[in-house]
Amino acid sequence: MPARGRPPAYAQPVLHITDARTGESVDAAPARRGLTRVEAHVPDFHTGALRVLLVADLLVRALELGGTPVWGVLTAERGQAELRAGAAALGIRPFEDRRDVGPGLGEAQVLHVVGEGGETPDGVRVAVAPVDSETPGTTEAADPAALRLALLSRRRSTPLRLDAAALTEARETLARWRRAVAAWAQQPSRPIPDEARARLRTAWEDDLDVPSVLDVLTWVAESELPDGARFETYAYADRLLGLDLTRDLGSPA
Repeated sequence: MPARGRPPAYAQPVLHITDARTGESVDAAPARRGLTRVEAHVPDFHTGALRVLLVADLLVRALELGGTPVWGVLTAERGQAELRAGAAALGIRPFEDRRDVGPGLGEAQVLHVVGEGGETPDGVRVAVAPVDSETPGTTEAADPAALRLALLSRRRSTPLRLDAAALTEARETLARWRRAVAAWAQQPSRPIPDEARARLRTAWEDDLDVPSVLDVLTWVAESELPDGARFETYAYADRLLGLDLTRDLGSPA
């Protein structure tokens, strides 16, 4: 039991990530306090590249939530403008251009996020499985937030098929959650329940298991928790997910 006045154990997270080189789980945060560089390696612009960037974005967010200073870098040989535009539409925060990065910044650790079968840089590698789109243009015409949720719906090690049905399901889920969050926000705020917080942290600290985070949100929505607690839980989880779940606050029902 934590000492009085100190945060409980879940406030001191240890994010574990699978190193694609060895298949072993390693600490994503450095052993000593210091800057971590998350470097996204993509050859050019395509949906699979956006999935790599999204995983890198999630990794940055998870580390920041744990108190680790992070620096995001993009390594791309072609299609930088298209990549950055696609990433911005998906709510992925800007990554610096690897060509502009100078040596000697003293990072405590570097994490390389790569597509399966792509680059093999030295150091810890976080592999991302490919994306198969049903037809050309399917993802380009999709609502960006729904596309982000669809890309989050499977673990990064699992190949992802994006078709019209998957995007429709993501769009409907997102709309349902946003309506619920807007309704819950009208009730008095309540603290995030310890069980909900622990379930969320356990999920994303276990190899960035985002689908399990989404399962926790489904559980919270179907639970008998007070509306104010459900609102705070969704808002907290969205710091990782980046789905803008509070967008419709104040909108007419």
